[in-house]
Amino acid sequence: MPAEDHGPAPAGARGAAAEKVCSAIAEMAERSMTLACAESLTGGALCSAFVEIPGASAVLRGSVTAYAVDLKASILGVDGELLRTKGPVEERVALDMARGVCRIMGADVALATTGVAGPGPADGHAAGTVWVACTGKLGERARLCRFHGGRSDVRAQAVEAAVDLLTELLCMTLR
Repeated sequence: MPAEDHGPAPAGARGAAAEKVCSAIAEMAERSMTLACAESLTGGALCSAFVEIPGASAVLRGSVTAYAVDLKASILGVDGELLRTKGPVEERVALDMARGVCRIMGADVALATTGVAGPGPADGHAAGTVWVACTGKLGERARLCRFHGGRSDVRAQAVEAAVDLLTELLCMTLR
């Protein structure tokens, strides 16, 4: 699967990201859908992006930040053998994280992030290598992204990529 290659987030990206989150919340609320997040490299920033928006409680169930690899298996149900052999920066890991948090939180839709924020490589992957995934009633999709910039830039871009994926699936599904 080709990766999406992104440069550092532009100065106005934070406002644009908030608008996307606000729109996603409104659309999910209109459809009576709930959301959960499973995060690794974003460390809670994805869930926080939703919490920042008034009215998020209409859709947001909660999140799990499983930064340590063993927690991805023990809490979110990611295959331990996959984590041992391939590591946490894999498409299936992102999908399993999303499936797991969807089940744990009793949500209709779940987002997940896993990857390498930097500054250097980890688990055989360059800094900026990120998988985002969305599972649940909107379907299932994962996307490999390659981000540039410092650690905080990569994390912010990962949050925006996850929200973009959710927005795409919301647009693709009928009400």
